[in-house]
Amino acid sequence: MKTILVTGGAGFIGSNFIRYMFEEEKDLMIVNADLLTYAGRLENLDDIPSDAKYVFRQGDIADEAFVNELFEAYRFDFVVNFAAESHVDNSIKNPGVFVKTNVLGTQNLLAAAQKSWEIGRDGDGYPKYTQGVKYIQISTDEVYGALGATGLFREDTPLSPNSPYSASKASGDMLVGAYHHTFKLPVNITRCSNNYGPYQFEEKLIPLMIMKALKNEKLPVYGDGLQIRDWLHVTDHCRAIKRVMDLGVPGEVYNIGGKNEKANIHIVKGILKALDKGEDLISYVQDRLGHDQRYAIDNSKIKTHLQWEPIYTFEDGLRETIDWYVEKYQE
Repeated sequence: MKTILVTGGAGFIGSNFIRYMFEEEKDLMIVNADLLTYAGRLENLDDIPSDAKYVFRQGDIADEAFVNELFEAYRFDFVVNFAAESHVDNSIKNPGVFVKTNVLGTQNLLAAAQKSWEIGRDGDGYPKYTQGVKYIQISTDEVYGALGATGLFREDTPLSPNSPYSASKASGDMLVGAYHHTFKLPVNITRCSNNYGPYQFEEKLIPLMIMKALKNEKLPVYGDGLQIRDWLHVTDHCRAIKRVMDLGVPGEVYNIGGKNEKANIHIVKGILKALDKGEDLISYVQDRLGHDQRYAIDNSKIKTHLQWEPIYTFEDGLRETIDWYVEKYQE
C-alpha cells in the first residue's frame, strides 16, 4: 500500500489533491499534516469516503519535533509539500511568518526525509535510499519574478522573486535542489500558475470577487486591473502532480500552467456578467506594493516528458467555480 504524507492538506490545493488521489487510487493511505491556520479547513475534506485510509495530524512543519514524530510513526513513500503561507499581501505585512513556514518548514521536511529513507552509502559516500521514495515540493511561478508583454517562464528561467512570499518559496525550492545535489534525495519541484476552483479561501481573487458580488459589495481591483496571470484549474493541477509523482525524473523541475492568460479586470468583469451584476460594483484601489505585471508559463516540458496537459477550458472552469461558490454562500 502506498503511503503519502500531504502537508497543508486542509488548504485549497491540498484538500483537492487528497480528494483526487482517493478517487484515482484504492490501495492508498494518506497522512494529512496541517497546522489549521486561518486558510486551513477540515470541512474541505468532509466528503472523503468513510472507508478511505486517511489520518489527520494537526501540527506545524516549522516544528522539528512534530515533523520527526511523523516520520517515526509512518513509513512514507511520498511527501507532497503543499504547506505554505501563500498570500502576497500578508507577506508584505508580516514577512517573518512566511520565512518560518516556507523555508524552515521545508528544511525540516527535507532533513526528516533524508534521515528516514537513507539505507546506506555508495562507493563515493553518497546516501542511498529505499526504492520508490520521492519528495515533491509544490511551488509557484512567482519565484521567477515578472514578465514583460511577451515571453514565458521556463524551468531554466533564473529565479528573481519580488515579494516576501515569492522569495520565501524560492528559498525553499533552492533547499530542495540542494538536498538532491548534496544528498541525492529523490525530489521534484513543481511550479504552477494561479489556481482556481472549489474550496479556495475567500482572500484570493476569484472567490473574493464572487463573494462580494453576491453581497452587492464593491469589488476592489488593484491599480488598472491589467495585471495578467495564467489560470490553472485545481483539478488539472492535481492531475499534473500525480504525473510527477509517478513519472517525474528525480531532480527535475516541472512547470504546470493552464495556458489561460487573463487580465485581472477581465476575470472580475466575467464574474459580474455570470452573476448578472453591473460593472458599477468595480472599485479601483491603490495598487499592491511591487505588484508583478505578468506571469505566464511554458508547460511544454511536462506535456512532452510526462504526457500531461490541462483538460479544463477557462470558461468552463470559471462557470463551474462560480456555481460552486454560489451554492456555498447561499446555503
